Amino acid sequence: MTELEEYYNKFNEDKRLDSRHGQVEFVTSMRYIHRCLEEIAEGRQPGEIKLLDVGAATGRYSIPLSEEGYDVTAVEPVKHNLGRLKQKSSAVHAYQGNALNLKRFADDSFDVTLLFGPLYHLHEEEDKLTALREARRVTKPQGRILVAYIMNEFSVITYAFKERHIMEALDTGMLDTEFHCTRNANPLYSMVRLEDIARLNEKAGLFREKIIAADGAANYIRPFLNALSTEEFEAFLQYHLTTCERMDLMGASGHTVDILRVSDSV
Repeated sequence: MTELEEYYNKFNEDKRLDSRHGQVEFVTSMRYIHRCLEEIAEGRQPGEIKLLDVGAATGRYSIPLSEEGYDVTAVEPVKHNLGRLKQKSSAVHAYQGNALNLKRFADDSFDVTLLFGPLYHLHEEEDKLTALREARRVTKPQGRILVAYIMNEFSVITYAFKERHIMEALDTGMLDTEFHCTRNANPLYSMVRLEDIARLNEKAGLFREKIIAADGAANYIRPFLNALSTEEFEAFLQYHLTTCERMDLMGASGHTVDILRVSDSV
């Protein structure tokens, strides 16, 4: 069993996304998935639109999208997660696999491809590029690829400073001289900056439509979000949805979602 499998056998992703800070991420991401689906629909019915969810976990996104009538295929590397997904839904076409090898799918198979997890766990740039290029290959021209990332500054501010691990992080090489998280910071998670994402897009031949702060400030203020009334939390959610495209807030968000368009030529 790999370290990733051991981790996700214990980690409850559904519970995370059901928390208030997780709801901010989920609601925001779903809003932009729907916008992409609407943009490419061109009068087609949901069942005629094919969506691929790579790193689907237990189906937090795959299942509701399939329930809306979209033709959803999920790929998940962790058997435990895949089993739970299949238990929860028979409508999703679910397979074991990973983002580095989507050979079971032909070129130009899907209208929208989600990478909501794979780029969290791939440290090497070449692996990240392989995942992006595979997503590009299986996505139709003018289709959309949505890629989620964990941002560097969120990790530095919360773990290094808020939790007071800064001296340990510097002494053990968790941070480089530019305060960029290294692989030593977390063997499972890769943290990036906006310039890292832009470099990957250029090398992968993908074109950004927009990038969004999936959770913005929500992860920083978890106890305060939990203390809000329902009405106050709805107001925060509306604030976040109003500001989630602001570039001055992007780099410090816990998670971002990069929305990419596949060109007609590579």
